[in-house]
Amino acid sequence: PTNGKPPDSYAVMDLMRLPLGILTGVGFIGAGAIVRKGDLVLGITTAATMWFATVVGLCLGGGQVILGSVATALGLIVLRGLHGIESGVERYQNAELRLTVDDTSLGAEELRSRLLAARFQVDSLSLTHFVDLHRKRFDCEVRWRMEGKGKAGVPQLLGQFEQLPGLIELEWKAVGTT
Repeated sequence: PTNGKPPDSYAVMDLMRLPLGILTGVGFIGAGAIVRKGDLVLGITTAATMWFATVVGLCLGGGQVILGSVATALGLIVLRGLHGIESGVERYQNAELRLTVDDTSLGAEELRSRLLAARFQVDSLSLTHFVDLHRKRFDCEVRWRMEGKGKAGVPQLLGQFEQLPGLIELEWKAVGTT
């Protein structure tokens, strides 16, 4: 009697198919909002919030006003509360450093000690020695703690490296944040 068809009718309406279809579609759209950039994954909160808003909308549209209102209040409390916690999480800037010097200049241990003294974490350090050209090339992956919410710029240490005697090439590439 609730679906407007006689009990012996061939077609029976299933009211749960509509919300399931809507949630599946929004979940698919939310998955498209999630982006991976290197080691960093972005958009998870956006996708979860979209799906949550859909559930709240289905509650309110289905006549569950109290449930939808309580869920909205809880969702806002969680999102606001976690935003405060997120801002307190340590963030790191990642970069790649390539330094080419002549044979008589910088050594691997000296480079590592300069980076550590400047408060960098050295994730990897490799050395290629071109004996016939009398050159050494250092390839480093470094990271350092970002202070505040601002974008990390070029570190002051690069200015010191630019003044190195025997410097042939200096390349700095910011990779991202973690």
